[in-house]
Amino acid sequence: MTDHHHHHHPTEPDADNNVPTDGEIWESALRDLLIAKGVITQSMMRQQMDQTASQSASVGAEIIARAWTTPQFKDALLKNPKEALSNSGYDVSGMPDLCIVENQPDIHNVVVCTLCSCYPRFMLGPPPEWYKSAAFRSRIVQEPKDVLLEFGLDLNETTKIRVYDSTADIRYMVMPLRPDGTEHMSADQLKPLITRDTMIGVALPTLPVNAS
Repeated sequence: MTDHHHHHHPTEPDADNNVPTDGEIWESALRDLLIAKGVITQSMMRQQMDQTASQSASVGAEIIARAWTTPQFKDALLKNPKEALSNSGYDVSGMPDLCIVENQPDIHNVVVCTLCSCYPRFMLGPPPEWYKSAAFRSRIVQEPKDVLLEFGLDLNETTKIRVYDSTADIRYMVMPLRPDGTEHMSADQLKPLITRDTMIGVALPTLPVNAS
């Protein structure tokens, strides 16, 4: 069983991934205008692009690991993610609204952006190419179980799959289930188990085969 949480997007999908979307065209035009008027410089743009490229899923993994080990923080994070992160010292002032959806034993959540590539970069770093592909954006909604199986994730037939559609105004991120057998592990030990794909929802965190 699947649910699709659909939201309005500011752009339409492109038929060819090599063709710029409306959003990309607007962004480029706005950037050129701001540079021409002296509001920003090429150097400032390069600095921002370097900062974006340096972001990684380690931020999200750190946050999820803390939530797994600190019930009070987990409750606050699920209730109001941006407020909880701000209160923990993260600068989320420039981040769109964020919703963290928690996996349950009988519910598996997946994040997509069906019409472009909206994505919680602050938490996960740059989106992977497959996330931006037209195939993933359409198929994960229509046949989520088959797509997840192609990623190597074989869910139980009774598991309900919920697909959350990110937009320019709100980003979604998955809080995966903490694996059994990790009760003795600290947040620092848990962090390597939490990958970008587990926070998108196309994988599950697992213990290393040699873990005791």
